[in-house]
Amino acid sequence: MDDGDFVALVERYRAELRVHCYRMLGSFQEAEDLVQEAFLRAWRGRSGFEGRSSARAWLYRIATNACLDVLASRAPRLLPYQVGSPAGGDAGATSWLQPFPDHVREPVASQSDEPEAAAVARETMELAFLAAIQQLPPRQRAAVILHDVLGWPARQTAEALDGTAASVNSALQRARATLRDHLPPGRTDWAPTAPPSDDDRLLLRRYMSAVERGDLAQLAELLAEDVRATMPPYPEWFSDRRSLLDALARRWNPSSAEYGGPMRLLEVSANGQLGAAGYVRSAAGQPYLPFAIGVLRIGNGRIAELTSFHEPALFPAFVLPPYLDR
Repeated sequence: MDDGDFVALVERYRAELRVHCYRMLGSFQEAEDLVQEAFLRAWRGRSGFEGRSSARAWLYRIATNACLDVLASRAPRLLPYQVGSPAGGDAGATSWLQPFPDHVREPVASQSDEPEAAAVARETMELAFLAAIQQLPPRQRAAVILHDVLGWPARQTAEALDGTAASVNSALQRARATLRDHLPPGRTDWAPTAPPSDDDRLLLRRYMSAVERGDLAQLAELLAEDVRATMPPYPEWFSDRRSLLDALARRWNPSSAEYGGPMRLLEVSANGQLGAAGYVRSAAGQPYLPFAIGVLRIGNGRIAELTSFHEPALFPAFVLPPYLDR
């Protein structure tokens, strides 16, 4: 296999392998690096690939084991509500889950007539699912992703993990029990939710308008009573509408020491969910600078969960401008 043939082969799978590594690691930035590492390993071991399996299976096995090597030396990435109480506190050296920009998540089934592609296209990328599987030990996590999400048989999953079908089935049984404790009710079947509706998009626009105007009354109408709000890397989080509004009342008050300045928002899409990228201005006449990427989970016509990732370094991945003039 010459250089050109190899590049053409691996590039065909770059998008879905990025998703796979992201799901394993919980980090968009690490996933980008691990795909490159997987391709490097594939190049070095290309003489061992002689069509005994599909190219997809071969690359997934390499990528999975590259991720397992990373996970062997670091803790999982989580969200604040998985670490402590709503009052926050010391989260220590916790690493946080990152959002995944939907524009780089290409629909796989339309690109290939391979049977495995259909399973990949059915995957879910919701933050609730990503946060839950980060609770699993790395090999259990890999087994769930390969078997339950991608639809690989137990034998093929075992080959990828250098194990046996019996060990995979045992790992899956333990993993599913753990996930039942961490996933929302009824979500252990890995089925993706429906795409955002027109009503959902209208709710997002109303949310963005309320935030830009600092209109707490309008925002209150959009939030579920038991809304959960987090803003990693800050460990504090909120478990209901009243506590969130009380905190925002302090931070949106120009006379408060916590005031971060007026905001402007741009619509984004992450993890198959609607969201908004926030820019903040520190002083009059200054540009609005990247602040946070918020991802919304909507249920029953209200915002049920709001996760705002305070990671300005991720704005380029979402093809967002470096600043806004107004």
